[in-house]
Amino acid sequence: MTHEEQVKRMTDMIAKFVGFTGKKLPDDVIAKLTELREKETEAMPKVIYDTMFRNQELAVKLDRPSCQDTGVLQFWVKCGTKFPLIDDLEALLKEAVVKATFETPLRHNSVETFDEYNTGKNVGKGTPTVWWDIVPHSDKCEIYTYMAGGGCTLPGCATVLMPGEGYEGVTKFVMDRMTSYGLNACPPLLVGVGVATSVETAALLSKKALMRPIGSHNENERAAKMEKLLEDGINAIGLGPQGMGGKYSVMGVNIENTARHPSAIGVAVNVGCWSHRRGHIIFDADLNYEITTHTGVEL
Repeated sequence: MTHEEQVKRMTDMIAKFVGFTGKKLPDDVIAKLTELREKETEAMPKVIYDTMFRNQELAVKLDRPSCQDTGVLQFWVKCGTKFPLIDDLEALLKEAVVKATFETPLRHNSVETFDEYNTGKNVGKGTPTVWWDIVPHSDKCEIYTYMAGGGCTLPGCATVLMPGEGYEGVTKFVMDRMTSYGLNACPPLLVGVGVATSVETAALLSKKALMRPIGSHNENERAAKMEKLLEDGINAIGLGPQGMGGKYSVMGVNIENTARHPSAIGVAVNVGCWSHRRGHIIFDADLNYEITTHTGVEL
């Protein structure tokens, strides 16, 4: 296979994968929604969950996106320096988004700032968003694809706390946001929290936290404990599915952190709605692929 054929093959596969993730939720999301539906005891939450699952059935049956807001396409790329298409990757991801926009189809969600026109292709200046993690000596490429909608993750929030506010300040910041703009996304939510040394590092980590599987925990024991405390606290608010009341408001809370300056605590919150359209695919040097988020997918 020539280099040009490899680029086309990977572009086609990513386009199909993007379209697929807009129609079918990841296995861990479906499992968690099933669990929460069974745990709710009141009639209204159960009706809403039944509607959510009916939505998923129809999206697959009719081959249509499960939510009308297919979001801004965002990619988290963990790429080895020896992956053969590393030089072409950002351009082919952009082309894959254009291809998916017309073939899936996806709603046109890329508006050029200041010029105020919709490109009609879901690409524009800086879109789709691509974040990079470079892996030395590896010939593999991992890609997380995510649809960031107008309610989920795009209205995230970040700040820097003074050190005296401590982890109580982190908790207060998270809970204040979840009781104010939390309903802008559709519960039950997946909550990503970043704790780092500045607004930009915390914000990036809060988005990265949403790529983690539901039910996973921060490797730091204290951070994992805070994940559970925040989960219990947000559930106690009583948002319930679609904000209509219920025992469970979140699918989970994921915290990602770095070291920080002793005089500052950066903190950020991002939320994914119940329709958490995330996909994870791993390519080897020959473009064989493994999909970890969805079972039974062929591209």
